[in-house]
Formats: sequence, structure tokens, C-alpha cells
Amino acid sequence: MRTAPDAYIVDAVRTPRGRGKAEVGALSGLTPLWLLRGVLQGLQRRLDLDTAQVDDVVIGCVTPVGEQGGCIARTAVLDAGWARSVAGLTQSRFCASGLESVNLAAAKVASGFESLVVAGGVESMSRVPMGSDGGAWLHDARVVESLGLVPQGISADLIATREGFTRAQLDAYAVQSQQRAAAAQAAGRFSRSLLPVHDETGALVLDRDEIVRGDATVEGLASLKPSFAALGAQGLDARALARFPDTPTIQHLHHAGNSSGIVDGAAAVLVANAAGLAASGLRARARIRALAVTGSDPTLMLTGPTPAVQKALAQAGMSASDIDLWEINEAFAVVPLQTQRALNLDPAKVNVNGGAIALGHPLGATGSMLLATVLDELERRDESCACVTLCVGGGMGIATVVERV
Repeated sequence: MRTAPDAYIVDAVRTPRGRGKAEVGALSGLTPLWLLRGVLQGLQRRLDLDTAQVDDVVIGCVTPVGEQGGCIARTAVLDAGWARSVAGLTQSRFCASGLESVNLAAAKVASGFESLVVAGGVESMSRVPMGSDGGAWLHDARVVESLGLVPQGISADLIATREGFTRAQLDAYAVQSQQRAAAAQAAGRFSRSLLPVHDETGALVLDRDEIVRGDATVEGLASLKPSFAALGAQGLDARALARFPDTPTIQHLHHAGNSSGIVDGAAAVLVANAAGLAASGLRARARIRALAVTGSDPTLMLTGPTPAVQKALAQAGMSASDIDLWEINEAFAVVPLQTQRALNLDPAKVNVNGGAIALGHPLGATGSMLLATVLDELERRDESCACVTLCVGGGMGIATVVERV
């Protein structure tokens, strides 16, 4: 067990998640820079923050090209009117980028070299399509074949097949996510962290997560066709199965209704050490107890949360039973189901306000959003500890343990 680092969460804010379709989603008419600018300004206003005291802004973005390119973190700092002395860093750890930003910020302030760091993420999936940045993992045939890389949906179906999850179980989980998210939305449980988005004229664009469907039913989802069967038939199933000869075939079970929604959004989290709190006069809401990243099998790809959580809990000297609330990103329904089974978690403590199946997964921002959501819920329930974890492209996992102060 390591001594808990001197890293605290002061506050966390986010935009609503808007449908990630051009000319359809409410946020699709706004640039990712505008979304990120908005959360930075919102955080500043809420805390009456002297931005000259901020050392750095670390922003996750999975597809940092086009409107999201050019170190959008630094551009957003300037566009938000923050002190020019504030630096900016844009990074990508695929789907974990939003939480990686928080973990990097925690490490920076815990080192003592910096005192106040803003972490966060942004992704406009309606304007910058997923995968448009290319990369060897998509386009280098030698690498793809030698590593057995397949699309994440096929990985999700492979995991479900190997672990015996049925279509009915996956669909039931998806409906639960929708119902929990709809109930949380109706009860205003997202309101503390959520910042309504306005356009340049000041007109309200979106003030609630856009794709929640509380009326979803298992019967309705049963009518949806699997999304990845056709890709699998083109040789991708065979590539995956070559890595797992004990599995004769892949059952294609995931579809649009039990997979994460494609959305736009941005988030920002202020992280500080004790010196930063003292100098700024700010108060912490939580301490970051532990953080971890791990590598996992690149073909299965989505099993990283379990070893990442185990690594983080070991750092903190904790066990899974010490965690009051869990946020396990719902990239696909099998991910939280497989993770909670592997860690023997109480389902009543997992994603209690729904997850990405209902709310959407704005890639680079999701981890920061999950942290904001679970911190608000810890306070609402007067609970102590939470763990946030995500599966990551390329076969990785990430986890962060936080404790209220």
C-alpha cells in the first residue's frame, strides 16, 4: 500500500451529451472548441477561480484532428479568456482519455511541481468522426494481422460468447441503464455538474442529456439486428478466433440498443494539492486515493477494467467491498457485466444513474464525466468511496479511486 497522494478534486462540470449526428444532434452545430471553452468558463465562474493560479489544462481527445486538432487544450484556454500563463496539453488514451487527464493532473500536483491543474476532455463525434485520425491499428495490415486486432464490437461479442452472456442478459442490462438514467434525469441528479450550452447569441442549445430513452423495453431491443455480424463474416471473426482456438464461433449479440451511444460533449475537473488549495482559498470535495492503468489482451480488448481496478485497489490498500459506488463505462453491455462478475460486485452499486448505453460515450470526455457523476452521487447518498473504470482501445484498462473529504 502506498501513502495516498496529495491530490484533491475541487469541482467537476460537464456539458449535456448531445446526439452525435451532423445536423441532427443539438450540439452538432457547435464546434468542439466552443464546448470546451464553455466548460472552462463555467468552472471559472462557479469557483470564482483566478485562472492565473492554474498551472496547466490537460484535455483528453480521442480524435485530435480537424476542428479538434492543433492542441485544442491551449486554444480553449485562450478562447475562454483565461490567463495567458496557463499552458495546455491534449492527449489521447483512446476511450480512457477523460479519466487519464484527471490521473495525469493528480500525478502532476502530487509531485509538488504544480499546484492547480484542470483536467477534462472533449469529443464532437458529429463533426469529427471516430477513426478519422487513422493509425497503424486500423490501416497497417501487418500490425493488424500479427496482433489479431478487430473492431471493438467483435471483441465485445467474443467476450460475451466466451463468458456465456446471452442476448437477453445484455438487453436487460441495457434497459436497466436507460431506466436508471431516465430516473436520474427526472430527479435532477445530474444538475450539479451539468452546465447548459448556449450559442454565440446566448440562446439555449441544450440543457439535458439528449439520447436517454426511459421507455426502452427488452421486447423492443429484441427486434434489433446484431451490428457486427456482417463485419465478422468478412473474415474478422476468423481473425479473432485464431487467437482463441478453444472458442468455435462468435455469437453476435451487441447492437445499437445495448452499446454506447455516439454523442458530443466536454467536461472539466479542477485538481489541486494542499498548497494549491491554501493559495487559492478553494475547498476540496474529494481526494484521489489511487490511480492505475494496465494493458490487456488486444483481441479481447475490453477486459482491462478488472486488472486496472485490482491494481488501483492494491495501491490504496482497499478491497472491492470498500467501494460504495462504481462507474464502469458501458462501451458495450458486456463490459460492466463481465467486470462486475470478475470483481464480485453488487450490481446495485454499479452505474446507479445509468451509463453510456443510455447517456452516450463522448470518447475523450467520458472519463471526466463519470467522475463528476459519481462524486455528485456520493454526496447525495452521503457515501465515502467510489471507483471509476473504463475499458480502452488496443487492450488497456484504467481506474481511479476517490474518497470524499
